[in-house]
Amino acid sequence: MTAAQLDLIFGALSDPTRRAMLAQLARGESTVNALVEPSGLSQPTVSKHLKILEQAGLVSRGRAAQTRPVRLEAAPLAAAAQWIDHYKTFWTASYDRLDEYLQDLKGEES
Repeated sequence: MTAAQLDLIFGALSDPTRRAMLAQLARGESTVNALVEPSGLSQPTVSKHLKILEQAGLVSRGRAAQTRPVRLEAAPLAAAAQWIDHYKTFWTASYDRLDEYLQDLKGEES
């Protein structure tokens, strides 16, 4: 995954409305109109959010008769999670050092 692709993914995920749309799509594919209802936004605004999600590769649109169902594409989320997981070692080590420090403080108080 390139840095540019990660930028698109994290940029798309930075908005709570888009995260809510992804949560709704995680339950199954949907239409744009079905995504409009819970958001309280206009159809053009939802379409703009979907375009950003689509550019990031997080959703895709199909064709079914006269509708264009929207579905979640999970692979980019896995790539972003893998990138984040790379830093897990850092924060785990930080928590371990903090725990050791707190144990030392407890020992000094006794």
